[in-house]
Amino acid sequence: MENTWENICLVLAKTMQPSDYAVWIHPQKGKFADEVLTIIAPSDFVAKFLRAHFQNNIAAAASSVLGRAATVRIESVSTYGGAIPEGFYTVAPTPDSEKTFDEPARGPAPEKQAELPLRREYAFSLPSGKSLQSGRFSFDNFIVGPCNEFAHAAARRTCQCGNGGQETVDLLFLCSSPGLGKTHLMQSVGADLVRNSNLRTPKVEYLTAEEFTNQMFQALNNREMSRFKERFREVDVLLMENVHFLLDKVKTQEELLATLIALLANRSRVVFSSSFSLPELRKRKMDSQLFSRLWSGLVAPIEPLDKLTARRIITYKAAAANVKLSADVTDFLTDNINSDVRQIESCLKTLIFKAGLLKKAISLDMAREVVVNCLGALFALTFPEIIRLVCEAFGISANTLNSKSRKQEYVQARNTAFYLARQHTGLSLQEIGRPFNRTHSTVLKGITACEREISRETHAGRQLAGVIERIERFAGMDGA
Repeated sequence: MENTWENICLVLAKTMQPSDYAVWIHPQKGKFADEVLTIIAPSDFVAKFLRAHFQNNIAAAASSVLGRAATVRIESVSTYGGAIPEGFYTVAPTPDSEKTFDEPARGPAPEKQAELPLRREYAFSLPSGKSLQSGRFSFDNFIVGPCNEFAHAAARRTCQCGNGGQETVDLLFLCSSPGLGKTHLMQSVGADLVRNSNLRTPKVEYLTAEEFTNQMFQALNNREMSRFKERFREVDVLLMENVHFLLDKVKTQEELLATLIALLANRSRVVFSSSFSLPELRKRKMDSQLFSRLWSGLVAPIEPLDKLTARRIITYKAAAANVKLSADVTDFLTDNINSDVRQIESCLKTLIFKAGLLKKAISLDMAREVVVNCLGALFALTFPEIIRLVCEAFGISANTLNSKSRKQEYVQARNTAFYLARQHTGLSLQEIGRPFNRTHSTVLKGITACEREISRETHAGRQLAGVIERIERFAGMDGA
């Protein structure tokens, strides 16, 4: 049954629209087992879309291959905690699928470069066009993971022409929270088209929606709208960021709609980005016709960073800076700076600079200090982390902390761990006591004893309070 998913894909490739198959089916990972075909999509959005639009196609193809009715289950990778279980595979795995966990994932190379409309030769119309050739943002240095795999494939498709009957993607809409790679993918599309298109110097406009608005009103004031329209409606590639800026700009939306219609008629490539999804933009009163046009293109959301992708980004960016991070430092950074890529870059730059300034190797303690200074108390103390910090503070091992010894120092260390776990985790008393083989009543007595000792303001109490304060401050809790 190992080839079942591959055979089903072969049937789908022949029966579906080539562009639908290339974008929605080919990148997915599948597995047939126990009479069930399970497909794992890279995000909840993709899984929902597949169920709504292609589940019947997949079921029919599976029945054709198996010779009987088949059960099809489409799930998101989030169902499995962000990691693909063993046995799931794509039809044609790339060499990157065999890379180790710490290696950055790459996307497949384009099949054939798209042909842009051949008109007269142009130079770049904006200084920002230079940034498309700078190499800072390209497909080569975009780290692919479950959270952005679909958006990356969609951006790649925008740079390709209709090869073997496949349709081109003329309009792409990227949406995500800030710092997840919209700008990177947008500039990668622009750079790829500029570098490899059939035009030596294609005309490119790369700007924000705010800049488009300002330039339009400047043209209105100067009575130069004809020049403005010619400038934007005759480009080969239009890249526009932050489309949500136009929500309350009725006139600008009307002009952008007319521009978009003209560009699509000329087979130009258009990429938009926004921090809001298209349904959110519609709720916020986007022009219905503009909304409809945007929706007619390929909509590619980028999900929040998963730990696998965050780790790959951290490892890749550290290697690019010729820095080797230990496994514990990498684990710590992955656990605590994974909300967006800019946050990761900022913390890594600070960490690398500090290590160079002090002429020391990057340690876990140094990483902790940098994260606290850069991000504040953005991460919570976990129980294993509490145990480690208590052992360091009292100068004992974890085995000693877990022992049955009634030595006062060990008892006080255990009580401190109980107290901190109760303060900073959502664990029950029973769950706190389990690693120590203690009952919930013993944990409660230990917490009470710790609180009593601190309240007495004795020498021992002040020492205990100081230890707790240092642990909380070291973890960025600021005594909270």
